[in-house]
Amino acid sequence: MVTAKVWVLKKHFQGFPKLSDFDLKQIELPNLKDGELLLESVFLSVDPYMRPYSQRDMKEGDIMIGTQVARIVESKNPAFKVGAFVVGRSGWRTHFISDGKDLQFLPSSWPESLPRSLALGTVGMPGLTAYFGLLDVCKMKPGETVLVNAAAGAVGSVVGQLAKIGGCKVVGCAGSDDKVAYLKKIGFDEAFNYKTVTSLDEALRKASPDGYDCFFDNVGGEFTSIAINQMKKYGRIAVCGAISQYNDSVPQKGPYIQIPLIFKELRVEGFIVSRWSNRWEEGMKALLKWVVEGKVKYHEQVTEGFENMPAAFIGMLKGENLGKAIVKV
Repeated sequence: MVTAKVWVLKKHFQGFPKLSDFDLKQIELPNLKDGELLLESVFLSVDPYMRPYSQRDMKEGDIMIGTQVARIVESKNPAFKVGAFVVGRSGWRTHFISDGKDLQFLPSSWPESLPRSLALGTVGMPGLTAYFGLLDVCKMKPGETVLVNAAAGAVGSVVGQLAKIGGCKVVGCAGSDDKVAYLKKIGFDEAFNYKTVTSLDEALRKASPDGYDCFFDNVGGEFTSIAINQMKKYGRIAVCGAISQYNDSVPQKGPYIQIPLIFKELRVEGFIVSRWSNRWEEGMKALLKWVVEGKVKYHEQVTEGFENMPAAFIGMLKGENLGKAIVKV
């Protein structure tokens, strides 16, 4: 009999999440049936989407949603060998039982020298979000100028690097000088700290006086209402996230965007990466190849200990992470 530790949503978040909104519990797992396997989480992911999705999809007392890289410790399913590593979607748990249908093997070409935690970041859901959002939604072309906000995060940092591989000029913004320095280190043409510039409008104009062809938006809110006025004619905006609004108790009231949309004939499209679930293998192979070749660099903010899941989640929402926020069990 295996005892699993799990984090549950004790209380729905009111404004910014608090440690008291979570509860650590223990669950006794049953013995395996034929076709099942027992897994042990090695790395767990904390991501911005968990904040709005918890409000929409969860009830109080549910185990927190999320993904993990897990090791198979016992198997009664011939398709899954003990010791293999997979990506699961079983939430904030140290151990869980699966029939294998919801599991994804790491690509067979995964080198031993590469951290398996990247399957939750640059070569996982955030990287795929950047890949499909940029290629299929923004439809970037060589020579264009791409703007990305929250650019030092798990998604934004990959967006900028993929845009450079695609022959674009890339402008990124982030919330600290250390993050800006990191963006320049990984190849962004222009980067600035949106918290310290006197005028966001002027900073965007200075970074690209001719405007922007593509805007990969992770933030929403005031930033978007300003940036939209600097899009070029026929520009494309991929709306990936709205982290500036996730913790609002009262919805923000912003400027109305129809006028610039009309006069600039812009195309704005919201998206969720699961739309391309039938092409994830394609995206993962491409991302893994670029990482191995050194064309896409990565940085992970690793928090040690399953007991620190809530703190890592809250820190990520506050922007304390550089690159992908990961918890190592």
